[in-house]
Formats: sequence, structure tokens, C-alpha cells
Amino acid sequence: MEIKEINSKEIWEEFLNECEEKTFLDSWNWGEFQKLEGNKIWRMGIYKDNVLIAVFLVVKIKAKRGTFLFIPHGPVVKNFDSQIPLLKDDLLRILVGKTKNLAKNEKAIFLRISPIWERNGENNLLFKKLNFITAPIHIHPEVTWELDLRKSEEEILKEMRKTTRYLIKKSLENKEIEIIKSKEIKDLVRFYEVYNLTAKRHKFVPYYFSYLKNQFLQFLNDNQILIFLGKHKEKIVSSAIIVYWQKIGFYHHGASLSEYNNNKTPVSYLLQWEAIREAKKRGCKKYNFWGIAPEEKDLKHPWYGLSLFKMGFGGEKKEYVKTQDLLFNWRYWLTFAFEKARKIKRRL
Repeated sequence: MEIKEINSKEIWEEFLNECEEKTFLDSWNWGEFQKLEGNKIWRMGIYKDNVLIAVFLVVKIKAKRGTFLFIPHGPVVKNFDSQIPLLKDDLLRILVGKTKNLAKNEKAIFLRISPIWERNGENNLLFKKLNFITAPIHIHPEVTWELDLRKSEEEILKEMRKTTRYLIKKSLENKEIEIIKSKEIKDLVRFYEVYNLTAKRHKFVPYYFSYLKNQFLQFLNDNQILIFLGKHKEKIVSSAIIVYWQKIGFYHHGASLSEYNNNKTPVSYLLQWEAIREAKKRGCKKYNFWGIAPEEKDLKHPWYGLSLFKMGFGGEKKEYVKTQDLLFNWRYWLTFAFEKARKIKRRL
């Protein structure tokens, strides 16, 4: 096996198009977005007998607590289910070797990898054997909720939670509710207003507007993103940013006003249903609701209510190997302690 840097969008996207397990964090546009944010990136391909079998994006993150390398939702492997453990072991070893050299040149104190590999004993052991440790926090979802869109709309509705199905039908009959789909920056501003109010209510730090704007414009170049605005009596009460990439829809960002999070004005339910219908129109096979709480019955988890909402649309839970860290410098433990304390504070 050998690793080569890939500089062709066509080669990168065509390979990913043949892979089953992937998210938009693996896309070419996500890498371009990282560059807009001022982050240095490398797109790596792993070749076996001159055939590309896996890809992964490396992002250099400069943080106050130390510089590190990050691989979001990778590596992505073609025909992953058919790969024998020995091949996966070799793949990880060559990845580690490459990133160690990269870390030395870039003065990074550790490697963080958020694998898009099924969470099971075999895959967990592969990382443990290479001296990875479970990261104190995760950056991107490790547990997601996914809906199969190969079914008809009638079948999808039938398999939803009874309450969810009822509220969608109720909102469809309510002429005071309107859902707008937009590609306009002015509507991103409107999303951001509701988003900031949501952040205050749930006590999380919102992304800067420029961060969301860079994401939006980058994916807009390839018609891979939409803003959904949910109105009640002409007032925007719910909103979402949905990414549509390689036959998968992703519920990436969401926001809503607290006084409308009830069954009387179920705007968010209709908004989500319209996002799913748009995914079907685009020929998507799956709709990914993004992150949910690790334990569905944990009433104290800050994501409990949102997770309940997402799961009501039907689908199945997918769990990936937990985010893994490989330390290159003792200063990593300062980062570990800081992030562990932050996780406890946020009750995640």
C-alpha cells in the first residue's frame, strides 16, 4: 500500500460516489470550506496495487490548547464490508505513518480521527492496537439517525411515530404555516437570527455568521445546499440548513423559537418533512438527521428532546467508532484535561 495526495476534484468525488459509508465531511467542498476558514488541508488517497481503495481528508487545526491534525469521518473505504481485518489493519498503519510525518512537519501535538466505521469490537481493537485512546470529546457526530428514502412517501409516513405523522398532516392543513426553500444569502441572515436565539436557549456557543456563510456559499456552487424557513403567520419560527450530496440529504443545522416548539404550531415537523421530500426529488437514497444523544432514554442529556424529534420520523440508529486520539507530544494531556472538563460542564 502507498499514500498519494489527490488534487483532482473529479477523482476524489468519483471515488466517494462508489462508497456506501460517507458523509459530506468527506466531500471535496468540505475541504474547500476548510481552506476558506484558513485551515491547511491534505486530501490523501490510499492505493493498493495502484488501485485507489480509500481516501481521507486531513485538516490542520490551530487551537489555543495546541495544534493538531484532524481526520473528519474518515477514512472512507470502498467496499468496506468486504475488507478483511488484516487489510483494515494495514490501512490504518499506513495512515498513522503518514500523519506522524505530517505532524512533525506541522508541529502538531496529536492526531484526532473521527472514523466512519461501525462501532464494534473488531474495529475498536484496530485503533487500540495502534495506541489510539478515546478522545475526551467529539467534534462531529458519532451516533446518527438515518432514514431510508428508497421507500415511497406513503411508506415513510406510515413508519413514522404516530404523533409525528399526525402533526405533519395537521400542519399541511394549516394555511397559516408556510415552508420556504431558499438559496439566498439574505435568508441565511434570517436563519442566523433564529439560530442565535436557539443557542441562547440551549446554552451552546453558536458558529460565527462568516463560518456558516462560507459553508453555504461553498456547497451552493454545486447546488448541494438549501435553507428552509418555516413561517407561522408570516413570522419565521423554524429554520434549517440541509446539505444534499451524493444521493444523501443531511440535516446539518437547525433552529427554532421556543414558543413554537409545541403541537399547536408544528412548523418544525412540516419543515423537516419538506426537507425529506426535497431529498427524494433529488434522487437521494438516505436522509441523515445528523447527531442524536448516545442513549435514547437519557432524559438529562441536552439533546434528548431533539433526538426524540428526529427519531419520530422513522429510521435507524448508526453508531461509529468513538473519536480517537493519537498523541505525539506530552502537551496533549493538557488538551485532554481541558476538553474533559468542558464535556462534564456541558453534560454531554
